[in-house]
Amino acid sequence: MSDGRRVPGRPLEFIKRCIQGGRIFWTYHVNMRFGHRPISRELIVRAAETFEIVEEYPEDKYLPSYLVRAEHQGLVFHVHIAVDVVDDNIRIVTAYLPEPGKWSKDFRTRRREP
Repeated sequence: MSDGRRVPGRPLEFIKRCIQGGRIFWTYHVNMRFGHRPISRELIVRAAETFEIVEEYPEDKYLPSYLVRAEHQGLVFHVHIAVDVVDDNIRIVTAYLPEPGKWSKDFRTRRREP
């Protein structure tokens, strides 16, 4: 079992490498959402080259994690990804279409509530 607290030196590269190598675990949460959202496993994997980290959560509950902006054929979506450096894999926690009222126009910056 990993210590769960190691943060990759280059998190985006680590995430993309894990995707390319098929070292992905899909959480129960994201699997339950696939039927209700226009996002699939295949879409997430195909969009990997467009990934941009928009938020970092190094102290997340189980593993350090990142909110990633992705785009595929004009569809912009967010993917929450936890990283397990010790065991060399990632976990897709959830994926969703960002709400325009909560994000900047390009969905890269969360709007601050007044």
